[in-house]
Amino acid sequence: MSAISLRLPNNLHRSVREMAGKEHVSINQMITLALAEKVSALMTDEYLGRRAKHGSKAKFLKAMGNVEKNEPESKDKLH
Repeated sequence: MSAISLRLPNNLHRSVREMAGKEHVSINQMITLALAEKVSALMTDEYLGRRAKHGSKAKFLKAMGNVEKNEPESKDKLH
């Protein structure tokens, strides 16, 4: 595990301390979780971007042509 020195604006530090208290975790744990969530979101965005480059509207439309044309159940209809 690595250690870093982190400088936070006072208002952000106060907010993190309050939220960590509400969640019953340490400030370190709260910051680690927030950072992990952000990194995960960025990695997901990159992954989907790479996948999208290989997409094909023609293949999508062909696949959609194989889907049965059923009316949605009444509970699923848009009103």
